Amino acid sequence: MHSFLKAVGFSNLEGRTEEEKLMNLVIENASERQVAKLTDKRSAVEMYMEVAEGVGIVICGEYDERGNFHTEHYFPILKGQNSSMTEAVYVNKRVDTNAFTGMCDDYRVGVSLIFYVQNRIDLLNRPIPRRDRTKYPISLTALSGEGKILLPVQKTKVETERVKADLKNRSSLIAEAKKGNQEAMESLTLDDIDQYALVSKRIRTEDIYSIVETTFIPYGSESDNYTVLGYITDVRECVNSYTKEKLYILSLLCNELSFEVCINQKNLLGTPAPGRRFRGNVWMQGRIELLAGEAFQ
Repeated sequence: MHSFLKAVGFSNLEGRTEEEKLMNLVIENASERQVAKLTDKRSAVEMYMEVAEGVGIVICGEYDERGNFHTEHYFPILKGQNSSMTEAVYVNKRVDTNAFTGMCDDYRVGVSLIFYVQNRIDLLNRPIPRRDRTKYPISLTALSGEGKILLPVQKTKVETERVKADLKNRSSLIAEAKKGNQEAMESLTLDDIDQYALVSKRIRTEDIYSIVETTFIPYGSESDNYTVLGYITDVRECVNSYTKEKLYILSLLCNELSFEVCINQKNLLGTPAPGRRFRGNVWMQGRIELLAGEAFQ
């Protein structure tokens, strides 16, 4: 059973029997179907059933030469409403299923961002890129199994502007360091030393979350799982139309990267509101907006 089913409102499923009932429900009530031809006798297919606005379940499988459908895997999904970034992206096929992960370098995050690709049919219909550095719009979303609401850090307008300027400068230094700029590497090293000394001094009298405003770091052994701490810019409430469980869709700003997170109300500690912060472990998803008429190769 998928670990993040509860994030989209299916927290009470128990056992394989109930899971199969849900899969049959998706197949019977799918509002969207997409197909990609694999061979003369096989076709990949995706079926999507919406349970709330932008939230649903996707079943992936194949049609054989007789037209019979065979389920391969499924996943819960939150569809993004806005583009989070425009970057060159590397796409890799997963070893266990006919699915893909995308990876791109975003210097605001500080790590190579890896996400589960939502629109795999688009990639199956076009050649997979190898050394293509074309930048594509990417809509990022995430599902969270549990999270907490934290109060914001009180800052003046001057302090806020200084933080933005420092982040922009650090992103530029990281970009230069990746090109081999020795001065940029030394500057980043000195900045890290200064930050470590400052944090070590402040941690004696302050809470860690008053020092660290936002974070975006890998979590666990899965490459597309992260621990995030970000500011909430918008809150949307919705209800799973089948289970009647309440969901929150939070718009987050984390290290100047914006994306949406879906979480079950049962699994969120605290009341979300714009200006407050969200902390939780998330599974990153993304949709690569391929340019019309252009092969992804």
